[in-house]
Amino acid sequence: MNAYSPVPRQPSPDFLAGHLETVSLIERLHRLLLDVIKDEFERLGVIDLNPVQALMLFHIADKEVTAGELKSRGYYQGSNVSYNLKKLVDAGYMHHQRCEVDRRAVRVRLTEKGRAVHRAIGELFARHADGLRTRPVLDRDTQDTLVAGLRRVERFWGEQIRYIY
Repeated sequence: MNAYSPVPRQPSPDFLAGHLETVSLIERLHRLLLDVIKDEFERLGVIDLNPVQALMLFHIADKEVTAGELKSRGYYQGSNVSYNLKKLVDAGYMHHQRCEVDRRAVRVRLTEKGRAVHRAIGELFARHADGLRTRPVLDRDTQDTLVAGLRRVERFWGEQIRYIY
């Protein structure tokens, strides 16, 4: 701690326990999502694609983007973006071309093979949304509250990176 850091206040033990449980759940849910995607693509017979790459294709959708744009949108870490984009181009899931304005930047977009992956992930997510609603695991109000709370946590963590430390 330096001279400019405020003295941290201690949260109540129950609030800290809830925060730690939230962090743990976020980590586990992310890993579970990757496992669900991996299983889906194994069922479909797609073996040249990992779950992170499949999510990249899903998020890119019909846009044309650079690696920097993917990172700045918060989807992926820096070094992994370039590696995964290269693998996706080599496997025929994406087209790439140098940006006319900035020759250092490469713009990428999905090929038909990449769009098929995008559709498969979209169908998987639609099935899950339907299952969450019909079982019932989540109703619309609970989902809205959950999303709003997670967005506030996202903003708070983003502020910690940009402004506090």
